[in-house]
Amino acid sequence: MARKRSEHLLNVNGVDHRVESEKSTPLLFILRNDLGLSGPKFGCGYGECGACTVIIDGLVARSCVIPVALAEGHRIVTLEGLASDGVPHPVQQCFIEAQAAQCGYCLNGMIMTAKALLDRNPSPTDEEIRNELRFNLCRCGAHMEILTAVRLAAARLPTSGPAT
Repeated sequence: MARKRSEHLLNVNGVDHRVESEKSTPLLFILRNDLGLSGPKFGCGYGECGACTVIIDGLVARSCVIPVALAEGHRIVTLEGLASDGVPHPVQQCFIEAQAAQCGYCLNGMIMTAKALLDRNPSPTDEEIRNELRFNLCRCGAHMEILTAVRLAAARLPTSGPAT
């Protein structure tokens, strides 16, 4: 029996997209395969590692476990949506400057999680940063550089209102 495909309207990085898929298709597959966005990565497929992290309506979300049907009507931001006119977002720039990547596989989740944290809390303590990032798996050992990058971003971003 053929599975039923339907059309879904998604707002990704401020642009509306119509995609056709089964309702249960993971949002990650739509972002990567249909929209060509390579920021979110497939890691574990269970929402545990953070490689697929996106921001939905201001909250960190694991796109590998969110069915596309549940993402409709929400504002989705991917790593690609942070840059403006080819200029990296300050959080991205701080990760570059702090050399906070080795293999880079966790970087999407780390940056997206850090961005969401700094939008909510522009001056987090080291403990708050560590607590926020604790569910993002990094096996390369760039933890100190990642912490440095988030601290640097917190120092650079405006403290009034959400960072954009």
